[in-house]
Formats: sequence, structure tokens, C-alpha cells
Amino acid sequence: MKKVSVLGLDLAKQVFQVHGVDERGHRSVSKRLRRASLPGFIAQLPPCLIGMEACGSAHYWARKFQGYGHEVRLISPQFVKPYVKSQKNDANDAEAICEAVSRPHMRFVPIKTPEQQDMQAEHRARQLLVKQRTALVNQIRELLGEYGIVIAQGMTAVRKRLPEILEDADNGLNPLVRVLFARLHEQVQALDAQIADSDQAIKQAVHSDERCQRLQSMDGIGPLIATALVAAVGDAQTFSNGRQLAAWLGLVPRQHSSGGKPTLLGISKRGDRYLRTLLIHGARAVIYRVKDASSRRALWLKQMIERCGINRATVALANKMARIAWALLACGEVCRAA
Repeated sequence: MKKVSVLGLDLAKQVFQVHGVDERGHRSVSKRLRRASLPGFIAQLPPCLIGMEACGSAHYWARKFQGYGHEVRLISPQFVKPYVKSQKNDANDAEAICEAVSRPHMRFVPIKTPEQQDMQAEHRARQLLVKQRTALVNQIRELLGEYGIVIAQGMTAVRKRLPEILEDADNGLNPLVRVLFARLHEQVQALDAQIADSDQAIKQAVHSDERCQRLQSMDGIGPLIATALVAAVGDAQTFSNGRQLAAWLGLVPRQHSSGGKPTLLGISKRGDRYLRTLLIHGARAVIYRVKDASSRRALWLKQMIERCGINRATVALANKMARIAWALLACGEVCRAA
């Protein structure tokens, strides 16, 4: 096999496609490999640049190939698509990855450590539990509505009213359906317990990570947001400044400019939707407490609310929080009161 300088790897579950070029950009290898054969093939290559799309299992393979002495870079799939020639297939995808990774101004995705992936997995599992609990509570409210029993929106109302409904013998529910709602109530309690366990695990992670403790020095950031930021961002030096982090999270205006005339629209909503949502919720919690405050930030927020409304002010504060979070992670400082 000829010498490989840059290798593009199209990831899958069982069958992988590789495309390699030499120093002059001439194709030196193009083949399909089974999962069991891939590590041995990569290990016998001389150190080279390996590009992969940032998709499922990409961070695992990136760390494994780095252990073989290779330089590994992950690319967002949206940046690979323009380099795909003609029809889409595994061979063309691998060639496009190989071409994209060699571009001098390409933007890459940071490779996550096992600790980051552990924490992100905890957040993803918690998010699933919350969705399941919300769906279950809505189902309970809907089924009770069919019997003329109305429960107000919100988790607290269901927790309070459902036991009372099960104990009320005069509400017209027959024994069969009472057993059904009792089982659904037990499922809600079980999900509550699992979410509480997840919250406890996240709080313990904060105590063992100095970066999370620094992030919590900022108003509006608690254990949930702090651990989610560290899990998603990791090394803040990956971003040149705080605005890049805010843009990566989709908290900056979307542009549609042409002919030298700038046009700014709503936020771009790119990046991690889960993390962006958490930051906006954290900003909303700060705004709710700003009425009686007199700090510089409080005055800025009050003026922003009067000028733009509370929703835009919330997103603006979330943008500012993302920038401050970058500074705390990059500079190793704690947030000072403004």
C-alpha cells in the first residue's frame, strides 16, 4: 500500500469506508473494512491525519486512533456535505471527508474525554426521564378528563390531586379504572425517584470538578447548567472568544446579508439545543429576581426589558451568560458581582 498522508473515514456500525491520499493528494487507498478489521488497519499505518464526521461513536474512535499516534479531527457533517461529488454513497462520503479535513480554514469539533461523555450521558438519560414523566402526566390528565375530572396543568397539581382522586369514592370511577390510575401514579413516583437520583449524581460531579464550581459562581447557573457546559465544551480554548461560544450555541443573530447591506434576524438556533434551553431557563430565573436589584447588570436588564420585551431580554442575558462562562473556563477565574 502507498503512503497515506490524509485519511477520510466514513463511520458506521459494522462496515467502514476509508479513503486515503498521499502528500500530493493522489489516492493511495480506498476500501471497505469490517469493524473487527478497522483497528488493525489503522494501527499499521504510519502517523497521519485522520478525519471523521462528528457522529455516533466518533469520539470513541478518535481517542482510540490517537492512541496509535495519529492526529484525529472531527468535522460537523454539514461542513462535509459541500465536498460530496455526484451521488451519495460510502465511498464518496469518505472521499469528501478526506478532502474537507485537509482544508486550512475548516472548523473542527473538539474530541470529548471519557469523563465528558459520562456526564453528557447522565444528562441525556435525565432528559429522557423528564420527557417520559411529562408524557405520562399529560396522559393521566387526559384520561381523567374523559371521566369529568379536571386537573390543573403542572406536575405539582397532579402530585397533589391524583392521590385525592384515588381516595374519593364518590367521583364515579369504577374499581377497574382506579387500579389503572394507581399504577400510573406509581410510574410517576418511580420516574420522580430516578430523576432525583440523576440530580444527585450531577451534584456529586460538581463537587469533584473545579470548573463546575467556578461556573456556579455566576447567577443563573446551577449544577445542571454547569455540568452540561463542561460536558459539551470541555476545553474553552477551542473557541477564540466568548462570542464564538455563544454563536456555537445558536444565541447570536442569524444573518441574511447581501450587497453590503447587513440584515440580522432572530437567533440562529444552531448547536446544542439542550444546552441553549438550559441557559435561557437560567437567564429567565435571573430576570425574575431583578425587580428589586440595583446592580449594573440589573439596570441593564431593566432597560433591555423596557426596550425589547422580556423574551428578547432573556435571550440577550443567555448570550451574555455564555460569554461569561467562556471567560470563567478559559481564564480560570470566578465571577465577580457586577
